[in-house]
Amino acid sequence: MVMVLISIIILLICFAVFLYFRTSRILKSIDKMLDSAIDGNFSESDFSETRLSKLEAKMRRYLSAGKTAHGKIEDERNSIKALVSDISHQTKTPISNISLYTELLGEKPLDEESRTLLDNIKNQSDKLNFLIQSLVKISRLENGIITAVPTENKVKDLLERMDGIDAAEKKGVAFTFADIPNITAVFDLKWTAEAISNLIDNAVKYTPAGGSVTVSATEYEMFVKIDISDTGIGMTEEETAKAFTRFYRSPRVHDDCGVGIGLYLAREILSRQGGYIKVKSEIGHGSTFSVFLPKTANLSKL
Repeated sequence: MVMVLISIIILLICFAVFLYFRTSRILKSIDKMLDSAIDGNFSESDFSETRLSKLEAKMRRYLSAGKTAHGKIEDERNSIKALVSDISHQTKTPISNISLYTELLGEKPLDEESRTLLDNIKNQSDKLNFLIQSLVKISRLENGIITAVPTENKVKDLLERMDGIDAAEKKGVAFTFADIPNITAVFDLKWTAEAISNLIDNAVKYTPAGGSVTVSATEYEMFVKIDISDTGIGMTEEETAKAFTRFYRSPRVHDDCGVGIGLYLAREILSRQGGYIKVKSEIGHGSTFSVFLPKTANLSKL
C-alpha cells in the first residue's frame, strides 16, 4: 500500500514538473512572439501546441489588419495634404483677382447703388478668403502638416502683436491692455498670437459701441493666464458648452458676419502646445475668455 502511495506521489511530481516545463516553454514562445510583433518582424512558426498555433494565427491577422488600417490612414492623410495644397493654390489667384478688380472698380465714379453693390462684393470676397484660409489652417493643424513649436517667450511680446485696437476704435469700443507683468511662458509665438487675435476679434465683434474690451495677464505657479474680457452680449450656459465646436454659431448672431471657426482654431492651437482655454459668460454682461499657457517646456509636452 505504501509503495502504491509513493508511486502515485512520484507520478504527480513528474506530472507537475512536466506541466511546469511545458507552461514555461509556451510562455517563452508567447514572449518571443510578442517581441517579434513589437519589433515589426513577426512571422508564424510551426508549433505543435494547437492553442498556441491558433493564438499565433490570430496575432498575425491582428497585426496584418492593423498594418492595413495604418496604411489606409496614411494614404488618407496624404490625400488630405494634397487636397489642402490644391485648394490653397487653386483659390488664391481667383480671390486675389476679385479683390484687385474690386479695388479698381472702387476708383471709378459710381452711383450710390453701384457703390453699395461693390461694397457687398468686397465684403463677401473678404469673407470667402477668411473662410478658405481658416479651413486650410485647421486642416494643416489637424493633419500634422504644420505644428506649433513652443519655446520660452515673453508674454509682452505676444500681446504686442495684437491688432484689435484699430477695429475696436472704428466700432467705438474702448480697448485696454492692463499692466502686463514682465513674465514668460512656453508657447509658439506666431500661432499663439493668432489664437489670441481670434479671441480679441471675437470680443470686439460682439461688443456694442460704447462697450469695452480688456486684455490682462496673471502669473501662476504652473501657468500664465491671459484674460480677454468684454462687456458684450454674453452667452448662455448652453452656448458656452458649444462655443469651441467647429462651425458653431449662436442663433442670436446667425445674421452677423462670421463662420464659427475662430474659437475652434484658437482651442486647437493652444491644446497642441500644452495650453488650454476656458470661458465665463453671462447674457447681457459680457464674456471672459481665459487662455492658460504653460510656464515650463515639460508642461507644454503633456
